[in-house]
Amino acid sequence: MAVHLNNSESGTRENRLGSITAYHGTLRDLNTKSGCGSLGDKGRCYSQASLCNAACALSQLSFITDAAVVHHAPAGCAVTAMQVSNAKDQLAESLGLDNSRSGYVCTDMNDSDVIFGATENLKDVVRETWSRYKPSAIFIGASCVSGIIGEDLESTAAELMEELPVPVAPVHCEGFKTKIWASGFDGAYHAILTHIVKPPQKKTNTVNVINFFGSARKQITEIFANFGVEPLFLTSNTTIDQLSRLGEAAATISTCGTLGTYLGAGLEEKYGVPYVKSLQPHGIAGFESWLRGLGEALGKEAEVEAFLDKERSIYLPWIDAIRAKLKGLRAVVGMGPGFNFNTSRAIQELGIEIAHAAAWHFDKQYDDGKAPDAFTYQVEHSPTDYSLSVNDLQNHELLNILQREKPDIFFSRHAGSTVWAMKLGIPAICVYDEYAIFGYRGLLNFASSIHDVVTNRSFTDNLAGRVRLPYTDWWFRQRTDHFYSKENG
Repeated sequence: MAVHLNNSESGTRENRLGSITAYHGTLRDLNTKSGCGSLGDKGRCYSQASLCNAACALSQLSFITDAAVVHHAPAGCAVTAMQVSNAKDQLAESLGLDNSRSGYVCTDMNDSDVIFGATENLKDVVRETWSRYKPSAIFIGASCVSGIIGEDLESTAAELMEELPVPVAPVHCEGFKTKIWASGFDGAYHAILTHIVKPPQKKTNTVNVINFFGSARKQITEIFANFGVEPLFLTSNTTIDQLSRLGEAAATISTCGTLGTYLGAGLEEKYGVPYVKSLQPHGIAGFESWLRGLGEALGKEAEVEAFLDKERSIYLPWIDAIRAKLKGLRAVVGMGPGFNFNTSRAIQELGIEIAHAAAWHFDKQYDDGKAPDAFTYQVEHSPTDYSLSVNDLQNHELLNILQREKPDIFFSRHAGSTVWAMKLGIPAICVYDEYAIFGYRGLLNFASSIHDVVTNRSFTDNLAGRVRLPYTDWWFRQRTDHFYSKENG
């Protein structure tokens, strides 16, 4: 296990899991190099974009209904608050929840704080946050600035815990520590595991469902009722009390291996909650693997098979019919690794060829010490050894790939890159909803959306005909890894 809950922080994915952000080759070559230990990360002498792991860490915590986040950082770092504020308010309203006790506060560090320290200011802001919001817990998020000047968040949180009647948890998410922003998920869950989750008093029929926003809550609740369990969707719109009882759950399952690996492994290691290690529930094989893994953890294998038989009889004939309309299309996929390999598999189930897959990073293993199931499945079952890159969401590399491959369609979990594909005249779908390809029904609806997009190209063609790209013919003639640092990896 790579989860060490006695440590003050989770550690970066580079150090903990051997994760990388730069690679160009093929699916099976990546597997070979990863397995034999020859896969080293490469730097870039030119980088067009990036993201701070604090955004991933603090956005996850900001969605807790009755928790407050104090970001110990300059004001510019608090742009994360803009990212989550509207989304969490809208989601809470749709679920009929009150999140008036949640808040995102920044200490607004300045030049004087950098020179003389800002611990006292941090304490005052935490006290004021408690006074205004009365949250059930306060998370103190680190930043590059607070990390560089050596602010001791552990001691500060411990002092405030003696003064305030709620948990105060430090979150180590300094951006300079890692190139892989998904390390922020681990930092957030480390804070929850070490400061919020309590030893279980009993076992319940709850299943922890690690996801982002949970758009399929009603559907999953209905599915789980067939097996006598209820889902608790984490961490969006949960309460601190609910999080404190995660160790009482019957099992933990995730919709994204990248997101769920640390929390799932931590709950299993410390409290014995089985973590379902399966494909994610996208498409046919993913949905079946996901539910069968849950059924095995619950001892409900027969009930799961009965449910799948009923669902297959309804949806598979329709999927077969639309597959005939999509067969032969070529696609490029650009997503984080958890969704990338699962989405690529689901697309192949529709008869679509993967021309290239670009993952924002790549984890050689998860926290259970094994390679990600979605990646292993693709290596073993993909009909082709398709071209693959790890590109850290570098738009110039994506455009280079798209221009070279000229696919019939581009799939991404990033709205900005979706638009850039359309500027090249390539129809695109932003698969932002994590449940867009959930199960048989989701695959059928997704296939219909693909057919609509590739047959109605008017918007894409009009956009491409009126946009002048900033990338030159020189760049489009280069290898995608042209700006990789040759001396690294």
